[in-house]
Amino acid sequence: MSQYAMVIDLNRCVGCHACAIACRAEWSVPVPYRRNWVKRLGPEKTPKGLSFTFYPGLCNHCDHPMCVTVCPVDPEEREFRSKDGKVKKMAIRATYKHPFTGVVLIDKERCIGCGACVEACPYGARYLNEELDDPKADKCTFCIERVEQGLEPACVRTCIADARIFGDLSDKNSKVHKLVSSGKAIRLSSKEVNIGPNVYYMGKEKDIFLLRRLCTPHERKWENVKAPVRRKVLMAAIKRFSAAL
Repeated sequence: MSQYAMVIDLNRCVGCHACAIACRAEWSVPVPYRRNWVKRLGPEKTPKGLSFTFYPGLCNHCDHPMCVTVCPVDPEEREFRSKDGKVKKMAIRATYKHPFTGVVLIDKERCIGCGACVEACPYGARYLNEELDDPKADKCTFCIERVEQGLEPACVRTCIADARIFGDLSDKNSKVHKLVSSGKAIRLSSKEVNIGPNVYYMGKEKDIFLLRRLCTPHERKWENVKAPVRRKVLMAAIKRFSAAL
C-alpha cells in the first residue's frame, strides 16, 4: 500500500502563511476555521541554543488515526481501486483511511456532524464546519483531488521557500522516502500518543527540540472525555440528523 506523506523543512519555512492562505482559497475554508496553520515558536532558550522557528501544522494522515476509531456512523462496505487497477473492498465509517493512498478522508454524505472525530484528534487538525446548515467535519486531505490529477497539494505548490516536500513514502525513489529513511525527518509522536503521523519535520537541533517540546501531543483526548460529554456530542448530532429527515 502506498502512504502519501509530507516533510516540512523548518530551515526553509519563513512563516509567511502562504500555505494556509492557499489552502483556504483552494477549499473555500470559512473563517475562523483552518485546514492548516503556521504557529510561531519562540524565541526561547533550549539546550541547543536560542530557537525561533515555526510550526506548520495540518492533518497527519496517521497510520492508526483515532478519528477513524471514534466515528459513530455505521460501517458501509465500499470498493476501492488503485491506480494500477487493484481492487479492495472494506467497511468504512464516515471517516476512513484510504487503503491505497493512506490518506485519511471524510465522506461528507455520511458525516452526521457529531464532532467526535474533532474531539479525538490529538493534533487539533479537524474542525466542525457549523457555517453549514448541516454541519460537517472537515480537515486537510493532502489535496488528494489535485494529486490524482498529477498536481501538488496547494500548500506545496504555493510555498515560496520550497519548505514542503510531498510524495509517496512507500516509493523508495521519492524524496520523502529518502529524507525519512535517512533519519533527518522526525515525527511529532510521544509515548502516550504514538499513532504514526505521516507529516515529518526536519531542521536545526534547537528548532526540532522546541517543536517537539511545544507541539507533540501527550494526551489521547477522546479517551479522557467524560461519558456524559460524549453522549451530549452524539445526541446533538442525532438531533441535527433527525431534523434533516
